[in-house]
Amino acid sequence: MLWRSSAFVRRIATSSSRLGKNESLFTIHPAVKEALADHRPVVALESTIITHGMRYPHNLSTAREVETIVRGEGAIPATIGILEGRIHVGLSSDELDFLARSKTALKVSRRDLPYVMSKGLSGGTTVSGTMIAAHLAGIRVFVTGGVGGKKETELYQALDVSADLTELGRTSIAVVCAGVKSILDIGRTLEFLETQGVCVATYGDTKSFPAFFSRQSGFTSPYSVSSAQEAAELIGNTLDLGLQSGVLLAVPIPEEHAATGKLIEDAIQTALTEASLKGVTGRDVTPFVLQRVNELSKGKSLQANIALIHNNAKVGSQIACALSKLKDKERLRGGIGTQKSKGQKMDSKTIVIGGINVDLIAKGKTKKLLFGQTNPGSVCQSFGGVGRNIADCLSRLGHKPLFISATGKDSHSEAVLNYCQHMDTSAIARLQDHKTATYCAVITESGELSLGLGDMDIHQRIQEQYVSQYENQIASASLVVLDGNIPVSTIDYVCAIAKKYSVPVWFEPTDADKACKPFLSESWKSLSYTSPNLSELCTMNRTLGLSTPTELPRSLEDVLSCVPALSRPLLDHLHCVVVTLGSAGVVLCGEQEAGTVNLQPRMKKRKGQLCAVHYPALAVSSEETVNVSGAGDSLAGAMMVGILQGKNTDSCVRMGLLAARMSLLSPHPIDPSLTIEAIHPEKSQLWSKPRLIYILR
Repeated sequence: MLWRSSAFVRRIATSSSRLGKNESLFTIHPAVKEALADHRPVVALESTIITHGMRYPHNLSTAREVETIVRGEGAIPATIGILEGRIHVGLSSDELDFLARSKTALKVSRRDLPYVMSKGLSGGTTVSGTMIAAHLAGIRVFVTGGVGGKKETELYQALDVSADLTELGRTSIAVVCAGVKSILDIGRTLEFLETQGVCVATYGDTKSFPAFFSRQSGFTSPYSVSSAQEAAELIGNTLDLGLQSGVLLAVPIPEEHAATGKLIEDAIQTALTEASLKGVTGRDVTPFVLQRVNELSKGKSLQANIALIHNNAKVGSQIACALSKLKDKERLRGGIGTQKSKGQKMDSKTIVIGGINVDLIAKGKTKKLLFGQTNPGSVCQSFGGVGRNIADCLSRLGHKPLFISATGKDSHSEAVLNYCQHMDTSAIARLQDHKTATYCAVITESGELSLGLGDMDIHQRIQEQYVSQYENQIASASLVVLDGNIPVSTIDYVCAIAKKYSVPVWFEPTDADKACKPFLSESWKSLSYTSPNLSELCTMNRTLGLSTPTELPRSLEDVLSCVPALSRPLLDHLHCVVVTLGSAGVVLCGEQEAGTVNLQPRMKKRKGQLCAVHYPALAVSSEETVNVSGAGDSLAGAMMVGILQGKNTDSCVRMGLLAARMSLLSPHPIDPSLTIEAIHPEKSQLWSKPRLIYILR
């Protein structure tokens, strides 16, 4: 194991150094670069399907759909292309559109790369061109439609071999495809791959080698793998052995889309004959034949082509995620020098797991809202979600977290992701046939919430299966923040990982109904912090079978008597309970130190004196209040930053109260002007003295 892991490190270092020497020739998309640095799964995608495989706009829509599928499976898509002489690993939306519309883009294989780059030209990378770029960037899994091969001997010379095959023999990368294109000589192609030392396996429970449009070609693969895990182990062993050849994983087209009928086969033969009669040769044959087959089959072959590409993207992404988890486990076992040692963290970073919403905030202009009729008021759109708000706050304050969430593939998601460009959104899954969460809040003239409506079903898609690919990042995080919108099973999974690796977890309950989630099992004992309001704190106690007041206290004195009593049972395991009181401020409950609550996380639980400390809020009038949906999240996020920076408790709370005030005065849940300077603890001279209350153990 030590030898295998060391070999893996050497190959990463070699790949990085090769890219380093040619850095001026590469542009790696920030999301791809960060994912590779964090050892998260990345899937390479070719671009000749955009420039030469399909006509506009089918090429653009298919490319975007494939990227969405990759993200939905938990990986980062890296479409590779050449733009003005530079290799781009990962393309922006505008760059995809440029290649899709281009009339002059070249088809770029291994032999073409030097010329195209030296002339500053643009083009789509073939399978071989994409393999080279992906390998240099450190990407291990590449998804395409089908690979080239040896041409039919009736029409072409025996030595006419696709560059895809020779590249597979000398570049260590896994290529996931639907087999060899059906217009080629599949038998001779498999023989050539054997000569090149390429490991070929069919994905599924059969060894039958697929032929692009058909699930069966009449030939068999040497091997088969039945799952993403088996495929990942095959790829992992190829990498560990240091073989310089690739792996070809052939994925049969889904049964419901398999165009195996006589129509497609007849169309292929007709197209091949036409190509010969018209003198079409070399690299022009494949696009000519595919186009004619589409015309002769009346579009059925295009539908099948798109279906198999979608399926390949799904399977390839699952394999990339499984390979990433496999390598993460090796690292955690101490294989390649990134494991935790005593008192150390590896690649320490904050993780936020939670919801992302498009918010519509309606504020009345009268003292009383009349239901059943139209009320005068103002309506504005903003972007929220508890998890998103906290991740936004942390990002603006210089602690950009990895934000794990899910959206639909719709106009709302486009808008919110465009707004969140300052955040690390690489772990947000965009899901086809799901709607981005929306929330509508109706607030009174004084700023109090009157009615809220939410369409947030997509939050249930933030499942353990998706989150588990980030297990290594969670295990090494400086802080993990959980939003109560996510499923109970996901909370339980993250809490188990956090307990195993002593990672502090902050649970933001979201609302009274969701506050119970960690407390339905032993997961709550793995929490370090939680930030409920009084109603949510009561829910936590009731879930544990403890008594709570029949009515919530109204006077501040009664509240300050109730909060410590309700927080006391939680402090047997939690480090600190942060109870938000709205306009009355915040109460911290935890272990007393120097006349206040110690907020800094500790590896071992102490049994010192418990206390509660009340910090009054900064005054904000109802006329000044614009938005109440993000104040609590701003308070929590800014306090987290203070804790991560090692500041004292007073400073942490003051930072939180200043951030909350900025939120109340802004139309956005997190004020876009929020900076670390704007919430400096000495920014305000209006601080009231906090009140200390001792709690009996």
